[in-house]
Amino acid sequence: MRTTFYWLLARKWWIVAGGVACVLLVLLPSLYANVSTRSLRYSVAAVPVRKVAVVFGAGVLPDGTPTPYLKMRIKTAVQLYKTHRVQVLLLTGDNSTSHHNEPVAMGKYAEQLGVPAGSIVLDYAGFNTYDSCYRARFIFGVKSAILVSHGYHLPRAITTCRGLGVASVGVPADTGRGQGYTWNYLLRELVSTDKAMLQIAFKPHPTVLGKTEPIK
Repeated sequence: MRTTFYWLLARKWWIVAGGVACVLLVLLPSLYANVSTRSLRYSVAAVPVRKVAVVFGAGVLPDGTPTPYLKMRIKTAVQLYKTHRVQVLLLTGDNSTSHHNEPVAMGKYAEQLGVPAGSIVLDYAGFNTYDSCYRARFIFGVKSAILVSHGYHLPRAITTCRGLGVASVGVPADTGRGQGYTWNYLLRELVSTDKAMLQIAFKPHPTVLGKTEPIK
């Protein structure tokens, strides 16, 4: 009986240790991304000047206009442009169907807010953060940039772009406080950051590559 008891106790601790290890494996990439990019996230007024701002997509409404989240990102990028922190907006998003064209919606809204068409570049194959960062570097020739997204997403975006050779800093579209986020957003970001670390390590090609279109 005593031998069985000790065997069960040892087995229990192995199960606990395995569970703790799994939790750490899931959490550590996000912890690393958040800590390592803390000094690389700025306000609009304080961010170092760069030529290009990369603005990540965040969905469009059924009528083809940007979602409120996406409008916040574009407005932040337009502030960067109007305060001469950047010269070009690289608007990257999903154009997978005729009814879901983020880059066109982003471009139209940026123009409505006063950015001339000549200062806007559209990336139609930014299907996810990795694709957007990869294409910014290898299709559009961007070597340094200001990334514009929401605070919950910026650590992963900065880590991914820097891992692909884009010297990136970030500006949150929401002042970085994460207002209004649901657990769905945060849990998805946790899993997506784990995936991003593998992508950075192995550097697979994006969904669509195509010919180079360097930003001049």
